[in-house]
Amino acid sequence: MNDRSSNGSNTRSWLERLSHALNGDEPQNREQLLTLLRDSRQRNLINDETLSMIEGSLLVSEMRVRDIMIPRSQMVVLEGDANWERCLPSIIESAHSRFPVMGETRDEVLGILLVKDLLVPLANDHDAPLNLKELLRPAVFVPESKRLNQLLQEFRTNRNHMAIVVDEYGGVAGLVTIEDVLEQIVGDIADEHDFDDEDLYIKKHSETLYTIKALVSIEEFNEYFSTQFSDDEFDTIAGLVMSAFGHMPQPGETIEIKPFHFKVLNADSRRIHLLEMSLKKEASSAGNFQINSNSATE
Repeated sequence: MNDRSSNGSNTRSWLERLSHALNGDEPQNREQLLTLLRDSRQRNLINDETLSMIEGSLLVSEMRVRDIMIPRSQMVVLEGDANWERCLPSIIESAHSRFPVMGETRDEVLGILLVKDLLVPLANDHDAPLNLKELLRPAVFVPESKRLNQLLQEFRTNRNHMAIVVDEYGGVAGLVTIEDVLEQIVGDIADEHDFDDEDLYIKKHSETLYTIKALVSIEEFNEYFSTQFSDDEFDTIAGLVMSAFGHMPQPGETIEIKPFHFKVLNADSRRIHLLEMSLKKEASSAGNFQINSNSATE
């Protein structure tokens, strides 16, 4: 009987155990759940990494594909009529395992090439003409507005790893991979081909909407947006935004640093990871920026 009782206790969910530890209060909504989790971290019931992953898991239900996609201008693609001489350098230089293959325009996606599918024709006869169209897998298309948790479920169900992102007019807006989604939960997934490419730190979605990695330097931010933020106290946008908040912000919190409006998309108990930044079209030119102390949390 005691063994059964012990086993029953051990099989209770982590949430039940946390709720019991915190006087039995059960969360009634997402905000209460996050408060419970952060309080649990303060009580050392979970560690920073666990808290960060749980928060990331909750975050993907709110974030959309447009927040993390690789924009069209930064996509590495192959042309459908490419020969070996044009194809191999791009594959070797980028070190990707999958490539969108395009037709006559950048909005015509013929399919997805898996590099492993090139091995057989390459081994058989390197001098033979290359016909990429015969090697393509079907491309998967998703709208910019799709939520990340839905996309992750589709990736898992269909055993797919890459999707082409389309805008409201059906044009190619970018691409997204399963790794991009998982990184919102577990943090950056580094491999031997990763490198620090500063050009990838700022993603432009429109003239007034951007996604920015919080570690982008203030110097680069100033150069990109023709601003004049001082880097005497802070090296990165994360430092500037955190100073404006006056505390470690949580995902969903917003603040205005004129003429920009920042929303925290991804953050853990230690640092900010990802920001959404919007800009009013009538915003003033560079050099006239100030922090609005009346920021609000969404």
